[in-house]
Amino acid sequence: MEIKKVGVVGCGLMGSGIAQVSAQHGYETTVVEVNQDLLDRGLGRIEKFLSDGVKRGKVKEEEKAQALKRIRGSIRFEDLSGADIVIEAVVEDLDIKKKVFRSLSETCREDAVLASNTSSLCVTEMMTAVLRPERFVGIHFFNPVPLMRLVEVVRTVKTDRSVYSAALKFTESIGKVSLKAHDSTGFIVNRLLVPYLLDAIRAFHEGVGSIEDIDRGMKMGCGHPMGPFTLLDFVGIDTTYFIANIMFEDFRETRFAPPPLMKRMVLAGFHGRKSGNGFYDYSKERPVANDRILKGGVS
Repeated sequence: MEIKKVGVVGCGLMGSGIAQVSAQHGYETTVVEVNQDLLDRGLGRIEKFLSDGVKRGKVKEEEKAQALKRIRGSIRFEDLSGADIVIEAVVEDLDIKKKVFRSLSETCREDAVLASNTSSLCVTEMMTAVLRPERFVGIHFFNPVPLMRLVEVVRTVKTDRSVYSAALKFTESIGKVSLKAHDSTGFIVNRLLVPYLLDAIRAFHEGVGSIEDIDRGMKMGCGHPMGPFTLLDFVGIDTTYFIANIMFEDFRETRFAPPPLMKRMVLAGFHGRKSGNGFYDYSKERPVANDRILKGGVS
């Protein structure tokens, strides 16, 4: 099958990024949100990202204009009826995602590919909500979508081979490098990354080293582009906490269990860059290791 028209459900950080890269690579793209305010904010985010690209010389003004011309915003699922592939990018909540897919299954064409951008939930369980499970896949993009080249394309035991091939071909056509993953919680990247991040928190809590020294050690000693605490703040401590809980629920292994300090930070609103506080304090000109984090909690 050939994919020509793309649908995206959700115009938040991930959904707007997926819509943007699809439009930039020539696809007519329809993105749907639950209300006009959220839709306008998402479309504004796309326009700003492209405008910033023009200023930095990464995007030509004509390319920006053409990409924006290919994007259509809507608050009606019915406007996705002509899409060849529809990618769901709503909140990481299984019940909400299944509700979305029930609606899409009834609205979209019978030959459309339905895909979830989940980073941690069971793709097979979402698949049970659709009428044609053989046409269901997972396509996990990484944030920020326009800059991160990697995607994980996830198949279930029911995914048709031609559908999986079409999904791989689509992701590669929008400039991504695709990893072939089976439906195991966390897929490939988070399965390996999350235990590493949780171990870094445990090491800090146990007094192995300071936030800055652990970050510096992994950068200079292992060649990582950023240390675990900088990465946690970037991804979102609350987001990683949520993913870790899902993985622990599935595997029941201690390496996936969120440390108590992480739970306290999330409860206190220390979510990382987006909240202004995490393992680093972002209120100053440059991030400073957060001295408000104590052993056993946040004060």
